[in-house]
Amino acid sequence: MKLFNHLQKILSRRGAGFFVLLDPDRASTRKLASSAASAIEAGADGILVGSSILLTDNFDRGVKTIKKAVGETPVIIFPGNVNMVSRYADGILFLSLVSGRNSNLLIGEHVKAAPLIRKYGIEAIPTGYLIFDSGKMTSVLYMSNSLPIPSDKPDIACAHALAAEYLGMKMLFTDAGSGADSPVPDEVIGAIRDYVSLPIIVGGGIKQPAVAQEKVRAGASFVVIGDVLEKRGSQKLAREFADAIHRK
Repeated sequence: MKLFNHLQKILSRRGAGFFVLLDPDRASTRKLASSAASAIEAGADGILVGSSILLTDNFDRGVKTIKKAVGETPVIIFPGNVNMVSRYADGILFLSLVSGRNSNLLIGEHVKAAPLIRKYGIEAIPTGYLIFDSGKMTSVLYMSNSLPIPSDKPDIACAHALAAEYLGMKMLFTDAGSGADSPVPDEVIGAIRDYVSLPIIVGGGIKQPAVAQEKVRAGASFVVIGDVLEKRGSQKLAREFADAIHRK
């Protein structure tokens, strides 16, 4: 599977894509497999696996279990650091935190991870990572030791997105953080969409299918749902998100 080409086909076929984010630290391997299979049956286009921090050694085993459960559906690593690399994934979002000034998350972790990614033969998708102010201190904000982009400053967001495009990134990930009080505003998503040509992944703080649909209408290419499905999760809710996100 050529992962990036596959993601582009999802956009062409469905208008927008739906990712479910699973955290291997928060569930047993059996629960991870069940959650992943349920999400795919409900209409998810792929599974993201990752966390801001790991407290267990469950990551590699978790990715393997998820991949076995979902078959040909892509399993993509959403890494917080170099410890989140697994040979069992189809690919990895090679995130560079362009919204911050922490050199370790701009290039440091990447240098350590690159040989492993090559060894395992998983596809790396260079992705500009932008963290936005969500009204609270989220895990990703704390662990990244960075200032968020103000949610009411679309000009700052656009400048960072354009820099990511000029650096050769293939995608953008705009994130309010897991459990955020507020998601990335529609106005910011729309401004970025009009300013750059890269597909935009939007995650963090999206708790209702109607809000997910608003993000797609604003310009999101992929919407990531994680925290709300962990807390209120049901296949019915996941199906409602899928129906709201898929525009075609």
